[in-house]
Amino acid sequence: MRDKKVTFLTQAAMIAAIYVVLTFVFAPISFGEVQIRIAEALTILPIFTPAAVPGLFVGCLIGNLMGGAVLTDVIFGSIATLIGAIGTYELRKFPRLIAVLPPIVSNICIVPLVLRYAYGIALPIPFLMLTVGLGEVVSCAVLGSILATVLNKYKGKIFVSATR
Repeated sequence: MRDKKVTFLTQAAMIAAIYVVLTFVFAPISFGEVQIRIAEALTILPIFTPAAVPGLFVGCLIGNLMGGAVLTDVIFGSIATLIGAIGTYELRKFPRLIAVLPPIVSNICIVPLVLRYAYGIALPIPFLMLTVGLGEVVSCAVLGSILATVLNKYKGKIFVSATR
Protein backbone atom coordinates (compact mmCIF):
# COMPACT_ATOMS: atom_id res chain seq x y z
CA MET A 1 0.00 0.00 0.00
CA ARG A 2 2.74 2.43 0.94
CA ASP A 3 4.68 1.63 -2.24
CA LYS A 4 1.64 2.55 -4.34
CA LYS A 5 1.32 5.91 -2.56
CA VAL A 6 5.01 6.64 -3.06
CA THR A 7 4.76 5.65 -6.73
CA PHE A 8 1.66 7.82 -7.19
CA LEU A 9 3.30 10.86 -5.57
CA THR A 10 6.55 10.35 -7.47
CA GLN A 11 4.78 10.10 -10.81
CA ALA A 12 2.62 13.15 -10.04
CA ALA A 13 5.69 15.18 -9.01
CA MET A 14 7.63 14.17 -12.13
CA ILE A 15 4.73 15.09 -14.40
CA ALA A 16 4.33 18.45 -12.61
CA ALA A 17 8.04 19.15 -13.00
CA ILE A 18 8.05 18.27 -16.70
CA TYR A 19 4.98 20.48 -17.25
CA VAL A 20 6.73 23.43 -15.58
CA VAL A 21 9.95 22.92 -17.55
CA LEU A 22 8.08 22.69 -20.87
CA THR A 23 6.09 25.81 -20.03
CA PHE A 24 9.32 27.75 -19.42
CA VAL A 25 11.32 26.34 -22.31
CA PHE A 26 8.51 27.31 -24.65
CA ALA A 27 7.43 30.43 -22.71
CA PRO A 28 7.24 32.70 -25.79
CA ILE A 29 4.42 30.57 -27.19
CA SER A 30 2.95 29.32 -23.89
CA PHE A 31 1.15 32.53 -22.92
CA GLY A 32 -1.06 35.08 -24.66
CA GLU A 33 -4.06 35.23 -26.95
CA VAL A 34 -2.36 33.04 -29.55
CA GLN A 35 -0.69 30.27 -27.61
CA ILE A 36 0.56 26.78 -28.16
CA ARG A 37 1.42 25.47 -24.74
CA ILE A 38 3.59 22.47 -25.56
CA ALA A 39 3.22 21.28 -21.95
CA GLU A 40 -0.45 20.61 -22.67
CA ALA A 41 0.66 17.58 -24.69
CA LEU A 42 1.09 15.97 -21.28
CA THR A 43 -2.69 16.04 -20.80
CA ILE A 44 -2.65 12.67 -22.58
CA LEU A 45 -0.88 11.12 -19.56
CA PRO A 46 -4.04 10.36 -17.52
CA ILE A 47 -4.57 7.56 -20.04
CA PHE A 48 -1.48 5.91 -18.55
CA THR A 49 -1.64 6.86 -14.87
CA PRO A 50 -4.11 8.56 -12.53
CA ALA A 51 -1.12 10.36 -10.98
CA ALA A 52 -1.13 12.61 -14.05
CA VAL A 53 -4.31 14.34 -12.86
CA PRO A 54 -2.81 16.08 -9.81
CA GLY A 55 0.56 16.29 -11.55
CA LEU A 56 -0.85 18.29 -14.44
CA PHE A 57 -2.84 20.55 -12.12
CA VAL A 58 0.16 21.33 -9.91
CA GLY A 59 2.44 21.72 -12.93
CA CYS A 60 0.08 24.21 -14.56
CA LEU A 61 -0.38 26.06 -11.29
CA ILE A 62 3.37 26.41 -10.74
CA GLY A 63 4.02 27.18 -14.41
CA ASN A 64 1.44 29.97 -14.40
CA LEU A 65 2.65 31.37 -11.07
CA MET A 66 6.30 31.41 -12.08
CA GLY A 67 5.43 32.60 -15.59
CA GLY A 68 4.04 35.83 -14.20
CA ALA A 69 0.36 35.12 -14.83
CA VAL A 70 -2.20 37.14 -12.92
CA LEU A 71 -3.95 35.36 -10.04
CA THR A 72 -7.15 34.84 -12.05
CA ASP A 73 -5.14 33.06 -14.75
CA VAL A 74 -3.23 31.00 -12.20
CA ILE A 75 -6.50 29.80 -10.68
CA PHE A 76 -8.75 29.36 -13.70
CA GLY A 77 -6.07 28.30 -16.16
CA SER A 78 -5.01 25.59 -13.74
CA ILE A 79 -8.63 24.56 -13.20
CA ALA A 80 -9.03 24.25 -16.99
CA THR A 81 -6.08 21.86 -17.07
CA LEU A 82 -7.44 19.94 -14.07
CA ILE A 83 -10.86 19.55 -15.69
CA GLY A 84 -9.20 18.40 -18.91
CA ALA A 85 -7.00 15.90 -17.07
CA ILE A 86 -9.95 14.46 -15.15
CA GLY A 87 -11.91 14.17 -18.40
CA THR A 88 -9.05 12.40 -20.16
CA TYR A 89 -8.71 10.01 -17.23
CA GLU A 90 -12.45 9.26 -17.35
CA LEU A 91 -12.28 8.67 -21.11
CA ARG A 92 -9.02 6.69 -21.03
CA LYS A 93 -10.65 3.52 -22.37
CA PHE A 94 -12.15 5.35 -25.34
CA PRO A 95 -10.26 5.93 -28.61
CA ARG A 96 -7.47 8.47 -28.22
CA LEU A 97 -9.26 11.03 -30.39
CA ILE A 98 -12.07 11.09 -27.81
CA ALA A 99 -9.75 11.05 -24.78
CA VAL A 100 -7.91 14.21 -25.93
CA LEU A 101 -11.11 16.25 -26.18
CA PRO A 102 -11.62 17.26 -22.50
CA PRO A 103 -8.47 19.43 -22.22
CA ILE A 104 -9.22 21.04 -25.56
CA VAL A 105 -12.82 21.82 -24.64
CA SER A 106 -12.08 23.00 -21.09
CA ASN A 107 -9.38 25.38 -22.31
CA ILE A 108 -11.58 26.68 -25.14
CA CYS A 109 -14.30 27.47 -22.60
CA ILE A 110 -12.18 28.95 -19.79
CA VAL A 111 -8.97 30.51 -21.14
CA PRO A 112 -10.60 33.03 -23.53
CA LEU A 113 -12.62 34.44 -20.63
CA VAL A 114 -9.44 34.75 -18.58
CA LEU A 115 -7.68 36.50 -21.46
CA ARG A 116 -10.57 38.90 -21.89
CA TYR A 117 -11.41 39.74 -18.30
CA ALA A 118 -8.12 39.21 -16.44
CA TYR A 119 -5.80 40.65 -19.08
CA GLY A 120 -8.21 43.01 -20.82
CA ILE A 121 -7.50 41.63 -24.28
CA ALA A 122 -10.07 43.38 -26.45
CA LEU A 123 -10.41 40.68 -29.09
CA PRO A 124 -13.83 39.06 -29.43
CA ILE A 125 -14.28 36.00 -27.23
CA PRO A 126 -15.20 33.75 -30.20
CA PHE A 127 -11.90 34.73 -31.85
CA LEU A 128 -10.02 33.97 -28.62
CA MET A 129 -11.83 30.63 -28.44
CA LEU A 130 -10.62 29.90 -31.95
CA THR A 131 -6.98 30.81 -31.27
CA VAL A 132 -6.85 28.99 -27.93
CA GLY A 133 -8.65 26.02 -29.50
CA LEU A 134 -6.20 25.78 -32.37
CA GLY A 135 -3.29 25.87 -29.94
CA GLU A 136 -4.89 23.16 -27.84
CA VAL A 137 -5.52 20.98 -30.88
CA VAL A 138 -1.84 21.24 -31.79
CA SER A 139 -0.71 20.57 -28.21
CA CYS A 140 -3.22 17.97 -27.04
CA ALA A 141 -4.42 16.20 -30.16
CA VAL A 142 -1.31 16.30 -32.35
CA LEU A 143 1.62 16.37 -29.91
CA GLY A 144 -0.28 14.46 -27.21
CA SER A 145 -1.13 11.70 -29.67
CA ILE A 146 2.50 11.46 -30.76
CA LEU A 147 3.53 11.24 -27.11
CA ALA A 148 0.91 8.54 -26.44
CA THR A 149 2.11 6.51 -29.42
CA VAL A 150 5.67 6.58 -28.08
CA LEU A 151 4.56 5.77 -24.53
CA ASN A 152 2.40 2.86 -25.72
CA LYS A 153 5.60 1.12 -26.82
CA TYR A 154 6.79 1.22 -23.20
CA LYS A 155 3.46 0.56 -21.50
CA GLY A 156 4.00 -1.03 -18.11
CA LYS A 157 7.67 -0.02 -18.03
CA ILE A 158 7.39 3.75 -17.53
CA PHE A 159 4.15 4.05 -15.58
CA VAL A 160 3.89 1.21 -13.11
CA SER A 161 0.63 0.66 -11.31
CA ALA A 162 -0.18 3.68 -9.21
CA THR A 163 -3.77 3.58 -8.12
CA ARG A 164 -5.19 5.81 -5.45
